[in-house]
Amino acid sequence: MSFRYGLPAAALLLAADQASKWWILEGAQLPEVRHIPLLTAGPFGLDLTMVWNRGVTFGLLSGGGSLNHLILALIAAAIAGFLLRWMARAETPWVAMALGAVIGGAIGNVIDRLRFGAVVDFVDVHAWDWHWYVFNIADAGIVCGVAVLLADALFRRPSPARPGSP
Repeated sequence: MSFRYGLPAAALLLAADQASKWWILEGAQLPEVRHIPLLTAGPFGLDLTMVWNRGVTFGLLSGGGSLNHLILALIAAAIAGFLLRWMARAETPWVAMALGAVIGGAIGNVIDRLRFGAVVDFVDVHAWDWHWYVFNIADAGIVCGVAVLLADALFRRPSPARPGSP
């Protein structure tokens, strides 16, 4: 039952991620343009800014080794496999969908690493002179999925005990 919720969430996020990256690279041609301002509202802004992320979150582990992107892709694929097993046992549709978002995002970034040797990041949110890290739809899905999993772990009430169980 949990696959019924989680797999469509993973597929939807993966499709949105890959479509947005295709548009960024081919339609908007952001690698050539490098920066497109979208929204400025006082001190706040939203821009498209091209970043090839060779590491993981915040550019960590962005070593220059020739196999770095393959090692990171394998680690992300292994984590997605672990999360898929977790999804099979998910107790609620919310947990299954959150795991699907994390899996879809991880696979989207794995595809980038295998295709380009780096992840395509392009969403640049900023306020005053502070910029958040540049991210993509896969990253947003991973962060939102993890937030739902944390909220579930912290706030969900345990299921009532079934008769005959300890």
